[in-house]
Amino acid sequence: MTVEITSHEELRELLGPPHARAVAKERTRLHQRDLDWLAASPFLLVATAGADGSCDVSPKGDPAGFALALDDRTIAVPERPGNRRADGYRNILENPHVGLIFLIPGRTDTLRINGRARLVRDAPWFDDMVVKGHRPILAIVVEIEHIFYHCAKAFLRSQLWQPETWQPDVLPSRARLIKEVEAPAESLAELESHYGPEYIKSIYA
Repeated sequence: MTVEITSHEELRELLGPPHARAVAKERTRLHQRDLDWLAASPFLLVATAGADGSCDVSPKGDPAGFALALDDRTIAVPERPGNRRADGYRNILENPHVGLIFLIPGRTDTLRINGRARLVRDAPWFDDMVVKGHRPILAIVVEIEHIFYHCAKAFLRSQLWQPETWQPDVLPSRARLIKEVEAPAESLAELESHYGPEYIKSIYA
């Protein structure tokens, strides 16, 4: 039978109390080392939730340092061309609370930032976010409420950065997955062409 946890007390009894360091490590302002981390990070995950509780996690990637620190309590993340679903952006308009995880390839720890977000369509610092001639049309501005470094255990368990564990061909190609799962009108050949070498040329278009 499934045994469900239904209270904070039951959860805490099962897990035990948090380590003192895990509680004390939360901060509200950027340290110089946080700035160094942002400057070295080319990838982050943005978690949002709508007014109805529906959730979204969106990846964001660019050359390292693409997330700008506007001051010691505020960062900005640029928008880049994508599928235009805007799930996370719509959530932010309904519920400003966001969670961010910044990764550095090869590192097993991560930088986490929780805060309140808003969408900005232009600002002078947009000029500092130009990549390959592309100036973002909007950015997420996050006012930091909690910032801390997350331990390495998940990455160590998953062996994420160990190339000998990688199996990129364990599943069919992106084009084949789309053809099988989404059944689009395009032929497999057309999809393979779209997601081939030319695809890289369109990532900032």
